[in-house]
Amino acid sequence: MVELLICFAVGLVIGVVFAGLKLPLPVPHGWAGVVGLVGMFVGGQIIEMIIRRG
Repeated sequence: MVELLICFAVGLVIGVVFAGLKLPLPVPHGWAGVVGLVGMFVGGQIIEMIIRRG
C-alpha cells in the first residue's frame, strides 16, 4: 500500500511540475492512457508467469 501512495505522490508532483511549466503531460490523455498502462502491467505479469512455469 505504501508503494501505491508513493507512486501516486510522485505522479502528482510530476503533473504539477509539467502543468506549472506549461508542458504537455508525458502520458496519453484520458482512458487510453490508463488502459495502456494496465495493458503493460498485464503483459509483464503474463511473461513472468510463463518464465516461472517454463
